[in-house]
Amino acid sequence: MIGFIIAGLVIGALARLFTPGKQKLGLLATLLLGLAGSVIGGVIASVLGTGSIFELNILGFIVAVISSVMLVGTAESLAAKQKN
Repeated sequence: MIGFIIAGLVIGALARLFTPGKQKLGLLATLLLGLAGSVIGGVIASVLGTGSIFELNILGFIVAVISSVMLVGTAESLAAKQKN
């Protein structure tokens, strides 16, 4: 479980790094979006037959970062719409 949280933080941080512009997300939002992205990446990699959802593999990691980038972008756009 601790490894899953650490992976979520790393994936969330990478997603924020790859997302253009300045994000106003806090550490908790980064963690949650990274965790969601890692679950999505694990599920997709598992469906493709590269291993278990909780197994760290390169395809799952790449899909997790890509899905986290999309989640961070969506969260930022939703936050901007609420602000206006």
